[in-house]
Amino acid sequence: MLTFSLQSGSNGNSIYVEADGVRLLFDAGLSGALAAERLAARGRDIRDVTALVLSHEHDDHVRGAGVFQRKFGIPIWITRRTLRRSAALIGPVSDVRHFTAGERIEFGPVRVFTVPTPHDAAEPVCFVIEHAGRRLGILTDLGHPFRALPRILEDLDAAYLESNYDPEMLAAGPYPAALKARIRGQHGHLSNEESAALSARAARSRLGWIAAAHLSEVNNEPERALDAHRRGIGRTFPVHLASRYAVGDVLEI
Repeated sequence: MLTFSLQSGSNGNSIYVEADGVRLLFDAGLSGALAAERLAARGRDIRDVTALVLSHEHDDHVRGAGVFQRKFGIPIWITRRTLRRSAALIGPVSDVRHFTAGERIEFGPVRVFTVPTPHDAAEPVCFVIEHAGRRLGILTDLGHPFRALPRILEDLDAAYLESNYDPEMLAAGPYPAALKARIRGQHGHLSNEESAALSARAARSRLGWIAAAHLSEVNNEPERALDAHRRGIGRTFPVHLASRYAVGDVLEI
């Protein structure tokens, strides 16, 4: 199994996963043209994608989904509640398949486990992708470090893990008080320190690498996120960064 991030952050999210001929995109928070360009930069054709799987209705995860389906013919997998909330953003689509939060989806030899999260959306999920005994997590928009999350991470071989904000930058930043409270609240996002603590615990089990993901542009900096994880895990453990602005390196699981 291999993967790379097309983009990750509040300006748009999309992650590619490939295994045994199955090609999946998780979320579509960027334009179809940019997604096609970034896939091509890694030798992939967007028209070969097997399915687009959507986590929740926020525009940084779904704004390109309608174009992905209409222009490139990619089937969309989405919960019914998420589709109702995002219908205006997605627009008319003809190939939509539904799942419920917590359900397993099978794409030939690849299994996708959808995991409900406490993020502030209609029916938000994160994902665990499994093939040939190897497991990758796409764990963003988590709300808070909910009870099942450490156990999920400890059973993964690799993970994209939300590292959204630096607490000091958020506290001193320009956001209104209500938005700051929402971000650090039970239905918001994980901080660098929360993400690092989870990673450090999971690194003692089977976890082989993490990629810090969904960084805030205003309330975080890449080096702050990486430093927090290095302090928590140590400098020898592989920590990658899912960029807000560029396609990521191809990573093996």
